[in-house]
Amino acid sequence: MNMMPPLLLAAIIAAGTVNRPVQNMYSAPTEDSDVVSQAIYGWNVKIEKESRDWVEVRTADDYKGWMPAGALVRNGKPYATSGRVAMVSNLFSHLYREASVTKHAPVMTVPFETKVEIVEETEARWLRVRLVDDRAAWIQKGDLSFDLTNISIDRMIELSKKFMGLPYTWGGTSSFGYDCSGFSQMLARRRGVIMPRDAQPQAEWEGVTPVERKEDLRPGDLLYFGGSPKKITHTGIYLGDGKFINATTHETPMVRIDDLNQPYWMRILVAMRRLK
Repeated sequence: MNMMPPLLLAAIIAAGTVNRPVQNMYSAPTEDSDVVSQAIYGWNVKIEKESRDWVEVRTADDYKGWMPAGALVRNGKPYATSGRVAMVSNLFSHLYREASVTKHAPVMTVPFETKVEIVEETEARWLRVRLVDDRAAWIQKGDLSFDLTNISIDRMIELSKKFMGLPYTWGGTSSFGYDCSGFSQMLARRRGVIMPRDAQPQAEWEGVTPVERKEDLRPGDLLYFGGSPKKITHTGIYLGDGKFINATTHETPMVRIDDLNQPYWMRILVAMRRLK
């Protein structure tokens, strides 16, 4: 019998794919601990540690957190990295057991950015997909984009407004609810840039350059707010004409457009950055 090389076996054991629409990542292996981030359906993660029914995972942005072991499928191969792959381009998409919206309730509802493996394209408005646990499901073509190329700054700004009114969610990284840095990170990701997860590391990251004056801001620049450049607690994306978009808890907890010239924001603006 052929034996698998130990290093390859270890690599396979240490990988998994998220099998829930949105899965919280916790600071410790219990739901009583604080949420540090989220992972969405189909994300391939590295397993760092295991503790009973929990696993500590590392996501593609090099962020670690704990999630229930049942939230992962460990099938030994990454999901949606080859073959015909599409991405959910609407805020949400229902997956069904057959090509019909009326016969049964959705199998699940997945958020924006979810990638799926396309298996069959026989129906005019439907596609059959392979789920991460190898089940089949159907999704409507109108929910998907096959163009996975990086977008321009102008397109990113247009895209950002699609999320207006979504609820602010601490640790949120999906259209079920973003936090400030999760929202900015997602928009950068659509440009092909993988930024750090949290606002302070983003502002200090080597992949950005400082913008020294407000007058030099350009659409797409990153804004950081807090008590000082070393105590950053919030971030947003500059849109131009003094406006920026952000996921905020200020006044109304949601994704919204604010005016940088308002006293509240001017008082706590501590850093401005541009992606290299």
